[in-house]
Amino acid sequence: MSQQVPPAPSAPRGRVRRVLPLLIAAWLVLEIWLLTVVAAATNWFAVLMLLLGGILLGGWLIKRAGLKAIRAAVEQSRQPQSQQAQTGTSMTVLAGMLLMLPGFLSDVLGLSLLFPPTRALWRALGRRFASTALRSTAPAGAAGPLADAVRLQEQIRIHRPDGKVIQGEVVDPAQPSGSSGPSGSNTDYRPPING
Repeated sequence: MSQQVPPAPSAPRGRVRRVLPLLIAAWLVLEIWLLTVVAAATNWFAVLMLLLGGILLGGWLIKRAGLKAIRAAVEQSRQPQSQQAQTGTSMTVLAGMLLMLPGFLSDVLGLSLLFPPTRALWRALGRRFASTALRSTAPAGAAGPLADAVRLQEQIRIHRPDGKVIQGEVVDPAQPSGSSGPSGSNTDYRPPING
């Protein structure tokens, strides 16, 4: 007779993972309701033309942002020491994607990412959310995609500017060559320097 092992308890779901499906469903219902309200006020052909205009505008914005990013990358490769201003392409691409989604709420949100005052507000909210998410990550030994990304970012920051790490030891030139500190012996074991 085999003994059954009880299943391991699952990890508690985060607050965002619990609320996200409900938010998406509410968003979809609101989009459909808004489409029917606008269609009742005008007609379905006008709604179709507005949606088609959003798709075309979104595609144009994404193409423009991509070309701007390529030009900035080429300029950076020609003059690596020059400080490039931020191109803002990520916000423009996100605005284009939102404009391409069918619905008026996504269009309004996409347009709010294009205008400088609201773009600055969204950027500040994004930074605040990112810093909150980074502070709430598990300690340095824990696993998880966000913790891995934080560790990778730290490694990249350590290895700047040229990626080379040279291990070394500080030697005081004022001490005689035969002595190494208070013990006077230069043959003492020294553990390797870990970076």
